[in-house]
Amino acid sequence: MAQSSVLTGAPARVRPQISLELDSPELAATYDEVSTRQFNHGKVLIQALAPRSGQRVLDIGCGTGRLGEYVAELVRPAGEVLGIDPLPLRVEIAAGKHARFRASVGRAEDLSAFADRSFDVVYSNSVFHWIEDKPRALAEALRVLRPGGRIGVNSADGDQPHQSQALVREALLEEGLSEVAAAQGTGHNYRVNAAELTRLLGAAGFADIVVSAHTFVDEVSGADDLIRWSTSSSFGNFLKELDAVQQRRVRDRLEAKLEARRGPRGVQLERYLVFAIARRP
Repeated sequence: MAQSSVLTGAPARVRPQISLELDSPELAATYDEVSTRQFNHGKVLIQALAPRSGQRVLDIGCGTGRLGEYVAELVRPAGEVLGIDPLPLRVEIAAGKHARFRASVGRAEDLSAFADRSFDVVYSNSVFHWIEDKPRALAEALRVLRPGGRIGVNSADGDQPHQSQALVREALLEEGLSEVAAAQGTGHNYRVNAAELTRLLGAAGFADIVVSAHTFVDEVSGADDLIRWSTSSSFGNFLKELDAVQQRRVRDRLEAKLEARRGPRGVQLERYLVFAIARRP
């Protein structure tokens, strides 16, 4: 896993509309099954935050609770992890994961359910690139952190699309779906680069900000594997503009592209994220 600092500005992007209404029981269950990639880079974030036994932790965008369960083991027996997520079906799955982990429906931009200075650690894994109003979300995180408390966030890198995203975009262009390809260029989300992440945390009032770029390598079995992961990870927003025929044609083109990359270790694709750790003064 390579790490480096990136301090260049991100180009302006047209943002497609993101819907929270496309999730389904099937998508939520699939995400709980296939989100090992998010879980693994979440553990990198948690290692940097180093939550300790007895601490109170807030998991913003907890999804189905895999990382929250992991952190609950780190803070037990007296500590606890509270998780929020805007997707009720995923909260239902998360709620039963661990005795020291409690999940409820909520959004990063509104933490009014929690008192000022009530958490030792706040983190947001695989979520920050879905949040449109990032200044508000960070202001809320600062409010609920105790003085000296630490925040950890990561985002898909706004400067460098994942290799899978680039392949999907190629397949869309080859099918003449240029408008959908343009939307795919933003990843249907609000990605930031390292410079923007640093700026946002500083403007919110955080100190001791450390931002780094990380590259992760995933093994992908084929197009169906990649589409299943992408669709459940985006709670139904991935290629939602396509009809069934278009989806099949893009899938077949994507399969051919992945097969062309298959080597002795299978199909390996890189993902690019920026991580940040900071402290409330």
